[in-house]
Amino acid sequence: MKVLVMIKGEGVDEDRAAPTDEMFAVMNVYNEQLVNAGIMLGGGGLQPSSKGAKVVWDTRGEVSVVDGPFAESKEIIAGYWIWQVSSLDEAVEWARRCPSTAGMRSELEIRPFYEMEDFAQVVSPGILAKEQALLDRVQEQHG
Repeated sequence: MKVLVMIKGEGVDEDRAAPTDEMFAVMNVYNEQLVNAGIMLGGGGLQPSSKGAKVVWDTRGEVSVVDGPFAESKEIIAGYWIWQVSSLDEAVEWARRCPSTAGMRSELEIRPFYEMEDFAQVVSPGILAKEQALLDRVQEQHG
């Protein structure tokens, strides 16, 4: 099972979450444990929302772009991992081991990825084959 683990914090804390040597050292130990266990497929930290943008579709399908920061956001995603685990329970156990940032409330949200077979009952085999071919091309290009 492949899962996305999102590192979330409160939006008001975004400016206080600047990386430090201590934070990097602690997270490096944790990331090394994930790599050594063979579950970490990727991950990274995200720059503050002030450097981002949102693309928003309204109910009429019209598109607008909102530049950061996103002051109305109660939560921000500060980083992520992609893990390959045997079960959601295994992902939760690894997440419980994650070091926390002192003085700030944070949480990890774990969401399983869909697999092609999850769509077999609702999407035609031809469409699924085209989607799988696209995914295969992405792997070839970016391996």
